[in-house]
Amino acid sequence: MKVLVTDKINETAGNIISPAAEVDFLPTMPEDELVKIIPQYDALMVRSQTKVTPKIIEAGKNLKIIGRAGVGVDNIDLESATQNGIIVVNSPDGNTMAAAEHTIALMLAMARNIVPAALSTKDGKWERSKFTGCELYNKTLGIIGLGKIGSHVAEVALALGMKLVVFDPFASKELVEKTGCEYIKNLDDFWCKCDFITVHVPKTKDTVNMINKDTIKKMKKGVRLVNCARGGIINEQDLKEAIESAQVAAAAIDVYENEPNIDSCPLIHTSGNIVLTPHLGASTQEAQLNVAIDVAEQIKEVLTGGSASSAVNIPSLRPDKLEPVKDYMQIAENSGELAMQIAGGVIKSIEITAQGDLSDLDIQPLEVAVLKGALSSLLVSVNYVNAPVLAKKRGIDIISSRSKAKCNFAGLLTVKLTTDKAVTTVAGALVAKDIPRIVKINDYETSIRPEKHMLIVPHLNQPSMIAKVAQVLGENNINIGSMNVVQKNDRHKTESIMVINVDSEVNDTTLCNIDKIEGVHGSKYVKLTTQE
Repeated sequence: MKVLVTDKINETAGNIISPAAEVDFLPTMPEDELVKIIPQYDALMVRSQTKVTPKIIEAGKNLKIIGRAGVGVDNIDLESATQNGIIVVNSPDGNTMAAAEHTIALMLAMARNIVPAALSTKDGKWERSKFTGCELYNKTLGIIGLGKIGSHVAEVALALGMKLVVFDPFASKELVEKTGCEYIKNLDDFWCKCDFITVHVPKTKDTVNMINKDTIKKMKKGVRLVNCARGGIINEQDLKEAIESAQVAAAAIDVYENEPNIDSCPLIHTSGNIVLTPHLGASTQEAQLNVAIDVAEQIKEVLTGGSASSAVNIPSLRPDKLEPVKDYMQIAENSGELAMQIAGGVIKSIEITAQGDLSDLDIQPLEVAVLKGALSSLLVSVNYVNAPVLAKKRGIDIISSRSKAKCNFAGLLTVKLTTDKAVTTVAGALVAKDIPRIVKINDYETSIRPEKHMLIVPHLNQPSMIAKVAQVLGENNINIGSMNVVQKNDRHKTESIMVINVDSEVNDTTLCNIDKIEGVHGSKYVKLTTQE
């Protein structure tokens, strides 16, 4: 396997990945050049300079994972990556301290006129009165977004004696107040309270141009703004005009709408107190090393068959969610694929019921596994990343429930799959904690290990049926590995099924000959690709 590392990432990343894959360090390159070479790579690791576009992703036929050595992933087309089954990971914690410290540094530099004062002094001037600043003490700092970075900014600002107000629709009032901040529910009530405002939110359709000429008008005259989050959250032209009109006393900006090409950025031509830095929020030696190590370890883990700890586009498979149910993932896949191949047709809905110990757990990872199994019978290149997307595109209803009804297993997962042809139920469980078993197929309570080649033979409950089926298989040189024969769970017991594990594929001719046996009807050959 091969991994491409670009954008000047710490070489420690290569040392971590190299036991699992060959690593190439190349400079940042334009889209057309990257498109030419990306087909040979299994993983791509970038910082913010490389724009991982749909064209690049489509060309990366072997890509399994894209890693962003940093917090944001707005330079990676998540939708395209997800549709193509590629995991996208980042390092949400690696540069937390660096970004928070840079925010505080910019706020202090802006308040105390550090940049123009330094330039003036270097010119041999002594202009103390010209650079009179303002104190942070007892001023109100408004924080938009109280995540990891915003929380650390709040901690430092409190130590500086600032008053804090917070707007964050994803944080509870209790959490905000616990950190010593005032919780503001509505943005309209937020703007007018702040002497300083700092943003710590991702760039989304809801946050683009969040600070613009209309919202700036609602702020205190002389407010000071800081943006170390993402370019575009503050409208650059509107900010320029607000600084020049003195509605905004000063601004400190580290990120831009069109970085690194900022020649046309209105802010670089602004007269007034503005501090501009070239996206230095994560640019410390410690942060660069931390994010490189974090993402490299995730890439190595995924390429060696493990799971990513910070997958952006498969949150259901985060280690904290996956760990409690990981032993059931394979049997969940098998159950979905077995149900689909027995049913045939077009999937309309899938109902998943958890019993026993599973009823107390978050089974979202198992839902993804069932989907992967079911869709693997219909499509190629289905994995945990794109299975939910593919299901949504096809209008498949997913219904999950938990049942406290008693069962004979520590944990039981039942899959009811409805197609335009049939309704099929398959249940899977673990025996003795770690032995997977299919324990129910429709009305039959069975117990057989899922294998790559399986044969389901419904038949009348009468003598010689097993021998007749075995004879057809033997004549076609197909060996029986194991078999479970069970009667239908009703009072008449006239119907039975054989669930047979065989060592090789059963072709259509052999299956047809089995169906010709008197008393046999509707036999099915099942090939579990999830067992390959």
